[in-house]
Amino acid sequence: MNTIIDDFKNAWKKPNNGLMQLIIINVAVFVALGILAVFSSIAGIDAIFTFAYKQFTIPAPIGEFLTRPWTIITYAFAHSFSNLWHIIMNMLVLYWFGRVFVEFLGSQKLINLYIMGAIAGGATYLLVYNLIPYYADRIHMFDGMVGASAAVYAISVATATYWPDHKFYMLFFGPVKIKYLVAIYLFTSFLGSVGPNAGGNLAHLGGALIGFIYAKQLTKGVEIGTWVFKFMEFIKSFFVKSPKIKVSHRQKRSSSVKSSSSTVTRSKNENYSQAEIDKILDKISERGYDSLTKDEKEKLFNASKK
Repeated sequence: MNTIIDDFKNAWKKPNNGLMQLIIINVAVFVALGILAVFSSIAGIDAIFTFAYKQFTIPAPIGEFLTRPWTIITYAFAHSFSNLWHIIMNMLVLYWFGRVFVEFLGSQKLINLYIMGAIAGGATYLLVYNLIPYYADRIHMFDGMVGASAAVYAISVATATYWPDHKFYMLFFGPVKIKYLVAIYLFTSFLGSVGPNAGGNLAHLGGALIGFIYAKQLTKGVEIGTWVFKFMEFIKSFFVKSPKIKVSHRQKRSSSVKSSSSTVTRSKNENYSQAEIDKILDKISERGYDSLTKDEKEKLFNASKK
């Protein structure tokens, strides 16, 4: 019988499953920090939890931020423990909009935008609290910011910008175009930019802006999030060894054998293997249909006619 951990492991290992992986990371961080909070409190050593939680909390004072610069990303994977709805709503909205996003643009672009949305939200938060007097006067009224909201807003706005007329079926309301839902989210955050959670709402707007820019650039054929993928591959290179390529030399064959080999090759090209088609479909799932080469599109088209 599979345990909960086994279920998470299986979901994590699935290819082109960026949406679920992002949700798993958020939930795992929340659970781990929650367990640490309880045991630290029982043992009377709250300082351990406080230290760990700070590594996921982006501080507003720029001087303090420079001592923990990684928090401009890590804050987007942690959530408040004072309100359980904080993580529940973020993960639900990420799932709803993320499914639409992945269906058309692929898993990797979702991850790219999530990271970019987190950075944009964090940067907006830092700039506003250190440059605008109204917010600078209130900079010491809170300990910092956590939450995936800025990244989720980036994905939501990008989805609504790319497919504004796509509909969600809402309880009591029926089908509603996502551009209207996102407009309500944005206006709510705008109103909240002078409220008790002003920092969080400002971060929402920063994430939303990068989501809009991202979608607009995609319509022009420009992927501004490629650097995220390249950076992730660079980090992976330190932990995953590249397979060694073995080069071998073959003896020359007679012309009759070459002719036979050519015939066999041509036959294989015309009867594409299921493995080739699966590879192309995986690429669509990960990066979207537009990432296919002309040859891959032709193979998929020919295979669909059989």
